[in-house]
Amino acid sequence: MRRVLTAFAALSVAAMLIPQSAVAQSRGQRGQGQQQAQEEPQARPTRIAPLSRRANAGPCPYVKVLYDAARYVELADFSRPSVAGVGFTGEIEGVSADCVYREADPIRVDMNILFNLGKGAQASGDQRTYRYWVAVTERNTAVLAKEYFDLPVNFEGQATASVQQAQTIVIPRAEATTSGNNFEILVGFEITPEMADFNRSGSRFRVTAGQTQPNP
Repeated sequence: MRRVLTAFAALSVAAMLIPQSAVAQSRGQRGQGQQQAQEEPQARPTRIAPLSRRANAGPCPYVKVLYDAARYVELADFSRPSVAGVGFTGEIEGVSADCVYREADPIRVDMNILFNLGKGAQASGDQRTYRYWVAVTERNTAVLAKEYFDLPVNFEGQATASVQQAQTIVIPRAEATTSGNNFEILVGFEITPEMADFNRSGSRFRVTAGQTQPNP
């Protein structure tokens, strides 16, 4: 079912987030390309591939991952973080985006979002549903629209997983002179206040934290 988010602001624009299904999920690898994640057993995944550029009437909206919400780390005790206390983990590894708009057309932004996810010592089970959000803002000011998305992951007996998801955002413009640089698109995990404080402090555990290492 397609979900559409609409919000209005001083620029008299509406921001609509049109979710698409996950492009691909691989076990222990990161995706490459905008259509499908490529499996490379035992290889460290590479960064997400950029989308092709298009000629537009103006610049695209600025797209970024919000620093405070870029990582997801479950800890048994945030006051005394340790590798042994790590549950499920996640990082938004990157976002590639491109847009198209001409004349008085709305701005269409196509995005690929790459997630790296992991299981620590305190993680139970092979399945976890993460949650993330995408927000459209009037740049440096008000939030115009924000929607949350579920990210179900099956680790299938592996310690890590990578998921690449596609999202399309449509931003109608009040007039033809309203350019993309009036807007900003932010992406982040839905996290608890403790997780946000942990991220904000600069502390971090990688997605492989707390995993049992094989004997040499």
